[in-house]
Order: sequence, then C-alpha cells, then structure tokens
Amino acid sequence: MSEADLKEHLPEDEAAAEEEDALETGSLDEENRLKPDFVRSVKDALDDDDSDRVYDLVEPLHPADIADLFELVDEHERLTLASSIRDLMGVEVIAELNDWVRELLVEALPADVVAGIAEQLDTDDAVAMLEDLDEEDQRAVLAEMEPEDRAAIESALAYPEESAGRLMSRELVAVPETMTVGDLIDFLREHRELPTEFWEVFCVDALHHPVGSCALSWILRCPRNIPLYDVMKRDQTIIPVGMDQEEVALRFQKYALISAAVVDPSGRLIGQITVDDVVHVIQEEAGEDTLLLSGAGDGDINEPILLTVRARLTWLCVNLATAMIASSVVGLFQGAISRFALLAVLMPIVSGMGGNAGTQTLAVVVRAIATNQLTDTNTWRMIMREFRIALANGTALGALIGVGTGVLFGNALLGAVIATAMVVNNLVAGLAGILVPVTLTRFKVDPAVSSAVFVTTATDTMGFFSFLGLAVLTGLA
Repeated sequence: MSEADLKEHLPEDEAAAEEEDALETGSLDEENRLKPDFVRSVKDALDDDDSDRVYDLVEPLHPADIADLFELVDEHERLTLASSIRDLMGVEVIAELNDWVRELLVEALPADVVAGIAEQLDTDDAVAMLEDLDEEDQRAVLAEMEPEDRAAIESALAYPEESAGRLMSRELVAVPETMTVGDLIDFLREHRELPTEFWEVFCVDALHHPVGSCALSWILRCPRNIPLYDVMKRDQTIIPVGMDQEEVALRFQKYALISAAVVDPSGRLIGQITVDDVVHVIQEEAGEDTLLLSGAGDGDINEPILLTVRARLTWLCVNLATAMIASSVVGLFQGAISRFALLAVLMPIVSGMGGNAGTQTLAVVVRAIATNQLTDTNTWRMIMREFRIALANGTALGALIGVGTGVLFGNALLGAVIATAMVVNNLVAGLAGILVPVTLTRFKVDPAVSSAVFVTTATDTMGFFSFLGLAVLTGLA
C-alpha cells in the first residue's frame, strides 16, 4: 500500500496528528501555506548547490505545495529545483503547476521525458501541458508517445481552445443499459484498466449514445439482479464537445453537477467533464473578466514581463487616445475657464464621479452577462433598473455637492450648475454602463475586453461637457 493510500485509512485523530506534525516542521503555517522561513531555507540550499538538502526539505510536502513552491522561488531557480527533486516531480505536481511555470519546465525537459509524463496524466491535464508548446515541440513530444495516448491528445488538441473538447477527460466508465447491477459491480472489480477515480457510471445504448447515469452510491445499495435501466437517472446534462468552457461551468453551477457526459455532433459519448476541472474554469473566467475590464493582460505574476508590458501598454495607448477626446471637449470651453478659473477646479469631480458610477454598473452588467442572468428577455428591465439607480445616486450626489459648493464658495448658481451636471453625468454613466456591454455582446464581442474604454470616454466627455456647457448657458462664465 502506498503512503497516500495509507493516509486515507488513518483514523481521524491520527490524520490530524500528522497534519499537526507537518505544521511543526516549519513548512506550513496555520492556513496550510508555505512559510517564508521554509521557502528561504529552500532558496539557501539552492544557492549552495546542496541538492540533498533541497530534497530533504521538499520531500514531506504535498504535491500541491511543491507546485506552489515553484512559484515562490525565483525564475532562475526553478530548473535547479526541478533537477534537485527529480523523482518527486510526479504527475500530481505537474498537474498542479501554474501554466507559465509548467511551460518553462516542460520546454527545458527532453521530449521523451515530457511524453512519459503526459502518458501518466489524464487527457485534459496532458492537453493543458502540451497546448502552449511550440508546434515543433508538440510534434516531438507526440512522436515519443504510445499510439493510443498520442491519438487521444491529438484529437483533443484539434478542438478549439477553451472548449469542452479541450476540457474533457476520455477516462470514464460506460456500460450497456441492459447490464444488471451485479454484472456492473463485477465489471468494475475485474477490469484493471478502468479509471482509478470516478463518481458515476454512464449508461449507453447500442449506438453509444448516453441514455442515463448511475451514481456509485446507487450501485452499491441496489440488489444485484436489477437492470441498470430500472435504476439509472435518465434526466442528465449532456455537454456538446464544442461548447465554450464558460457555458460548461454555468451548467455545472446551475444543476449542481459532479460530472457530465460530453458528446460529439452525432451524439456519441466521447468523454466526461468533472467538477474539479470546472472549479479551475470558474476561477480562471472570473479573474479573466476582471483583468480584461482593467486591460491588465493575463494578470498572472508568473507571466513574462515583456508580454505583460505589451498587453498593458496596448490598452494604455487606447486610453490615451480617449483621454485626448475628453480634453478636446475641455478645449472648447477655454474662454469660460479663463474667465472663471474655479470651473477647472470642480470639473474633475463631475467626470470622476461619473466614471466611478459607470464602472459600478459595468461590473454588475458584465457579471450578469457572463452568468446568463442578463438575457434578451430582461434587458429592458435591467436598463430601467439601472436608470432609476443612476437617477437616485445622481440626485443624492448632486444635492450633496451642490449644497457644499454653494456654501463653500458663496455662489448658489455654481452649486446648482454642478448639481445638475452631476445628475446628468450619473445618468449617462448608468446607461453607458449597461448599453455598451449589451451592444458589444450583440455584435459577438466580449464585453469585458473593451467596455471600460467606451464607458470611461462617455463619462469623461459628458462630465466635462455638461458642467462647462451649463456654466456657459447660465452665464456663470
């Protein structure tokens, strides 16, 4: 029995004692994160080229903690760390590595070594490891693999990125619906080539179409002589192989799934997606939308600096262009500002508050679109809702800034102008915050990518125009 299997059979108090011992060794803190002192010890051993010391320090760690360790050491130390703990670099560690870190390590390994690792991984994890390699490196690794494994990975790589075909695993248990519970139990016990971990068995018809599923708990509790078609769950969620991974995650969330069957265009069962894969997708997609709204690129702290600079600089240049549009509006009122310089002091307040209000609405709407809360059915209701919210917030803020400005500067007309401009710009911000992402979605453009630029331009431009324009119309300047 392996060490991992042994730990699974430990009594609860003994398992807790082991965890406490791990904390006392100084490697993990109370929140099961690697302690800075421990990481420093590993780095010191790496600097001293003391591979034995590195191995002794890392050996007690869980594979997920070893993967975290690679992120915590400096980039130039990662290859040295990998060579120092070579036999600890199992498939569990490779599967848990950050994408950028894994790519660095994989590119440094010989093709036959990478192929050996890929053959031990589940198909989805192997695809994740190989998909970012150069085409030449991919071919070299695939050439070293067994024909069956190579065919499975090549098939997965043929599907679009971020689709169910890339996400699914081909390791599953599928049996005829006519099989009895007893026959199924015997089948599961006798066939060693079956997956080591699974939660349900898929029942298929003669054409290999999924017609139902049986949870393992049902199978264990049913009499042996009952046919599967009498106990299987016929109402199941089927995932088309081309479905976007974000939509897959939404289905898992909506229907509380543990696993789901994946079918090809003809309806044949070709794989399954499990909840552990979907958790990564949910985390990835949530972070991706937030980062896209800010134009911060991939956002991974392990991403190469050049790629980060390129991604951020692109959107900063776009923002520079939109800022020039807003400044041109200010240029139209140079005369008014020169006659009443106080306008220059107050106008950033109007545009800034409008920008903040627009960002709030935009964040809510982008999330609603991503989670399918906002659809064609309720778009108009959402627009009216945000209009009322913007009107209420604008009125409250306008009254506050209007009274404050009138009292502070002793000018009631100036207070009325800035209050009105605040209401107008908040209405613009609320409407832009919902109309921009909805319009982009209609044109099949990801609203998280460029909505912020349009919304900010609208609030800045209208903020300056409404405040300065009202000042001129009222004769204030």
